[in-house]
Amino acid sequence: MDTTDSLAWFKSSYSGAEGGQCVEVATGAGAVHVRDSKDAAGPVLRVSQNAWAGFVGLATAK
Repeated sequence: MDTTDSLAWFKSSYSGAEGGQCVEVATGAGAVHVRDSKDAAGPVLRVSQNAWAGFVGLATAK
């Protein structure tokens, strides 16, 4: 299992520079980790790669 401090976190390309409501995402062995960019030490949501792909597919559907 990955520790969250060893992960390479990134923000969405849609995140603005004004520090609004952003999330950061990191991929690890068999999982995708999601956290609040304003609270890097806070809780982390860990989901399977398939679950994340399904979420992104629904979130980007037109």
